[in-house]
Amino acid sequence: MTETHTHAPPNDEIGPRGDLCTRTIAMPADTNANGDIFGGWLLSQMDIAGGIAASKVARSRTVTVSIDAMNFRKPVYVGDLVSVHANLVRVGRTSMTIHLEAWVVRRRETKPILVTDGNFTYVAIDEEGRPQQIQREEPLTA
Repeated sequence: MTETHTHAPPNDEIGPRGDLCTRTIAMPADTNANGDIFGGWLLSQMDIAGGIAASKVARSRTVTVSIDAMNFRKPVYVGDLVSVHANLVRVGRTSMTIHLEAWVVRRRETKPILVTDGNFTYVAIDEEGRPQQIQREEPLTA
């Protein structure tokens, strides 16, 4: 497979795409000075979800090597239910790119809202932390 870099696709916001990898509640301790959820907290939740998805594909340890095309579309508020979905974009010899979408369901609402998305690149590593070849390509879709 040739390695190409793909920017985050536009999202029609019909609903989450890809495998659900994590789900959590945004808490008061995760807020910034404005009282909204800190973008770094959301980014870390997305990276955790991406790491889960990458390890599933690689069947080994993985490390994050880059984050591209991040789109912070809407704020996250205390009490929002945050779900992160993963979609495999590309698999190379030792690396893969996964498109991650963070969706929230606000309190007293039922419709999910896309708040953030972006492409995360992970490298498969061996027990000594050296890059290793990915043994298989497995789609990350439901």
